[in-house]
Amino acid sequence: MRISDFDYVLPPELIAQRPLSDRASSRMLLLDRGSGSIEDGLFHQLSERLNGNELMVVNNARVIPARLFAYRAGIQAEPPGAHSRMKKEYMRSRIEVLLTRRIESDTWEALVRPGRKVPSGERLFFEGTDLEAEVVGRGQYGIRQLRFHSTSAGDFGAVIEKIGHVPLPPYIRRSDDASDRQTYQTVFAKIPVAVAAPTAGLHFTAAILKELRQKGVEIAEITLEVGLGTFQPVRTENLEDHAMHGEAYEISEEAASAIASARRQQRPILAVGTTVVRALEDAARKSLQTGRSAETIEPGKACADIFIRPGHQFALVDQLLTNFHLPRSTLLVLVCAFARRDMVLAAYRHAVAARYRFYSYGDCMLIR
Repeated sequence: MRISDFDYVLPPELIAQRPLSDRASSRMLLLDRGSGSIEDGLFHQLSERLNGNELMVVNNARVIPARLFAYRAGIQAEPPGAHSRMKKEYMRSRIEVLLTRRIESDTWEALVRPGRKVPSGERLFFEGTDLEAEVVGRGQYGIRQLRFHSTSAGDFGAVIEKIGHVPLPPYIRRSDDASDRQTYQTVFAKIPVAVAAPTAGLHFTAAILKELRQKGVEIAEITLEVGLGTFQPVRTENLEDHAMHGEAYEISEEAASAIASARRQQRPILAVGTTVVRALEDAARKSLQTGRSAETIEPGKACADIFIRPGHQFALVDQLLTNFHLPRSTLLVLVCAFARRDMVLAAYRHAVAARYRFYSYGDCMLIR
C-alpha cells in the first residue's frame, strides 16, 4: 500500500493548541467497525458506552522534559577568515536536542537540530547547568548518540527536570509553559521514560476511572517508551519500505495475567492508545513465534519494532480508544488496520466537518 492512501485534509485551526480545562469534557466520536456507523459523543460518557466486562489496558509512561538547548564547543568552531564577532556567534549558535531513547545510563539517542552543525566528536554545553555531552555517533535525519557528563554529582534525571522543556509536538505552535508539565501527562503517568505523551490517556480523570471500576471495568497498566517510532515520519511512498524505529516496552506479570484471563473469559480488551496496541500486538507476535498462544504473552521487557498496517490480524486488541492522528502517519495507518481504511477516513472527514479538535490536546474516538 502507499502512504498517500492515508491522507486527509485538515484545516489548521482544528489543531488543538491547548488542552481543555476539564480533560473529560473532550468530544468522543464512536465508530462501529462492523457497520461503519458513526456517532458523536462525549468522553465523560465512556462508562455508559462500555459493557462493564472490558479489560482496559493503559500506558503508564511518564513524559520527561526531553527538549534541551545547548551551545556547541566547536571542534571546527569558526568559519575560515571570520572576524572575532562572527567567530563568537558561530561558536555560540543554539542547538536544540530532543532526547528520544536511553541507550546506556549516560548515553542517549537524540534528534539534534541543526544536525549539520553537530558532527561526531562535537561537544555540547547545556544552558543553566554544568551538563555537557559528546557526540559519539550519528545517524540519518539529525539523529545523534550523545554521551553525557556532569562535573557535579547531580542525578541526570534531576538535571533534566531542572533545565528541560516539555517536548510538545511541532504542530503545537507555541513554546511550552509551566502548565504543560501537568497537562501533558496522563493520570496514569508513573514511569519517566517517554518523550511524547500517550495522548489517548490524556482524557482520563480520577473520577472517570472510579466510574469505570464501579461499572466492572478492569484496568491493567503496561509501559511503552513513547519515542521516535511513534512520531517518525514516513519518508517512503510504499509502506513496505518504511523501517519502524523500535520502542522499548515492559509488561508486568500482573498485566500479562490479566490479559490471559480476559482472553480465557472472552472479555473484550480495550487498548487506550496506539502505543498500547503496538506493545500488545508485538508481545502477541513474539508469543506466537515461540510456539505459545497469543494470549500467553511473556511478561518482562522487549522492543516493539512491529509496523501494524492493513492486513494485520489483531491477536489481542478488540477495542481502541485513540486520538486523531496526522495524515500520512504510521499511527493513522495502524488505526486503518484496526478498522477499515475507508471507514476510518470517513470518520475523519466527519470529525473535520463537525469541528472536532485534533491531535495531542484534541478530542478522541472509540472504535469497537
